[in-house]
Amino acid sequence: MPIGLIALALGGFGIGLTEFGIVGLLPEIARDFQTSESTAGLLVSGYALSVAIGALLFTAALARFDRKNALLGLMLLFIAGNLVSAVAPGYGVLLTGRIVAALCHGAFFSVGAVVASDMVAPNKKASAVALMFGGLTAANVLGVPLGTFLGQQLGWRSTFWAITVIGIITLIGIQILVPKTPAAAGTSLRRELSVFRRGQVWFSILLGVLTFGSVVGAFTYIAFTLTEVSGFATTAVPWLLVLFGVGTFVGNFVGGKAADKALDRSLIGILAVLTVVLALFALTAHNQIATIIALLLMGTVGLSGAPGLQVRGMKYAQDAPSMASAATIAAFNVGNAIGAWIGGLTLAAGLGFVSPLWVGAALALAGLVVAIGAAATARRQGPPVPATPEVTIEERL
Repeated sequence: MPIGLIALALGGFGIGLTEFGIVGLLPEIARDFQTSESTAGLLVSGYALSVAIGALLFTAALARFDRKNALLGLMLLFIAGNLVSAVAPGYGVLLTGRIVAALCHGAFFSVGAVVASDMVAPNKKASAVALMFGGLTAANVLGVPLGTFLGQQLGWRSTFWAITVIGIITLIGIQILVPKTPAAAGTSLRRELSVFRRGQVWFSILLGVLTFGSVVGAFTYIAFTLTEVSGFATTAVPWLLVLFGVGTFVGNFVGGKAADKALDRSLIGILAVLTVVLALFALTAHNQIATIIALLLMGTVGLSGAPGLQVRGMKYAQDAPSMASAATIAAFNVGNAIGAWIGGLTLAAGLGFVSPLWVGAALALAGLVVAIGAAATARRQGPPVPATPEVTIEERL
C-alpha cells in the first residue's frame, strides 16, 4: 500500500478520538457542568450533525481545489475546534468547540477516501479505504480508552489538549507524506450534485444512516450501561472500551476484504449479525462475562461495514466520487446523531440503561431490510456505467 495512506490513517486517528473519545468522559462532563446524561449526550449527537453538514458543504466548496491542500485546511479547522474545547469555560462553549471540529470531519474522510482509492488498483479500493478508516478504529482500540483514562486522571480537558497535539502531528504528516492530488478535470458543483438523482446512491445513504445509528445508538451511553447495569467500577470503563476498540480494528479490515469480494452480500451479513449481537447484549448486560464478550463482538461487527458502505456510494457515482463519499460520511453521522438522540430519549423516558442497546438492534434490523432491498434492486438494474478512467496517483508520479 502507498505510504501516503499512513498520513490519512493518522488523520483518521485524531478525528476518531475527537468523535468517540468523549463517550467515556460523559459522566465526568455531566457532573462538571451539572447537566443530565441526555444533555451531555448532545455533545455526541451535536458533533455528528455538524459532521453531516460539513461533509456536504465543505466537499462541495473544495471540489475544485487540490485535494492535499483541502486536507491541510480541514486539519487546521480540526485543531482550532479542539483548542476551543480544551479551554471551554461552560457547556455551551464546549459544544461550540465540538461543532467547529466536527465541520472538518466529514470532508476530511470524504476527500481522503477518494485520495486513498485513487492510490490503488480497482480491486483494492475497499482495502485502501479500510486502511484510512484503520486510524478511526485505532482510536477506538487505543485512543478512546487512553483518552478516557487520561481524562479521569487529569480532568477531561487534558484529553482535548492531547487531541490538539495529535492534530498538529497529523498536519505535518499530511504535508510530508500525501502527494499533490489535483481535483478531477471537469469538476463542477452541478456534476457533483447530480449523484443525488440516483436511487442506489440514496440506498447507500440510508444504509449508512441505519448502520451507524445502530452502533452509535448503543455505544454513546455505554459507560452508563457498564457501570449502572453490568456493575463495573468507573475505573474499569477505559479498559473495557479496549475490547470494543480491538473489535473495531479487526472488523474494519475484515469488512474491507469482504467488501472487495462481495460488496452487497458482505453488508447484508454484517447487518444480520449486528442485529443479533445488540439484542443479545441488551438481554445479558447484567452479566459481566457476557458483557465483555458482547463488547468485543459489537466492536468487531459494528464498524466493519464502513469501508463497504463508502465504496458502495462511490461505485454508483463514479463521475462524482467526492460528493458521493461526502454523502456517505454525512449519512454515517446523521445516523450517529439519530442513534444517540433516540438512545437519550429512551433514557429520559426512564426505560433503563439497556434501552440504547435495543435502539441499536432495531436500527440494525431496519438496515438489514434496506440492504436486502438495495441488493435486489441493483441486480435488476445491472452494473453501473463506469466513468471515464482517471489516472491514478501512482501513474502520475
